[in-house]
Amino acid sequence: MSHTPHELHEEFPDHTARLRELRATDPHFAKLCDSYHEVNRAVHRAETDVEPTTDEHATELRKTRMKLKDEIWASLSAA
Repeated sequence: MSHTPHELHEEFPDHTARLRELRATDPHFAKLCDSYHEVNRAVHRAETDVEPTTDEHATELRKTRMKLKDEIWASLSAA
């Protein structure tokens, strides 16, 4: 289990400028990014035991993060 935060600029290092651009111009994309960051922080807090949770809940958080990341990638790829 990794305790490293999965920030979007680290996940998509070649698309940092496009991430910024889409966040500023596309409200749906901005909401996806905000949701990703919220879930990502929850995963990180759970993994580091800052906010202990059940294994099932942590797994669901990771699945949600992965789904959001896939949606963000789809938007980045389409642009």
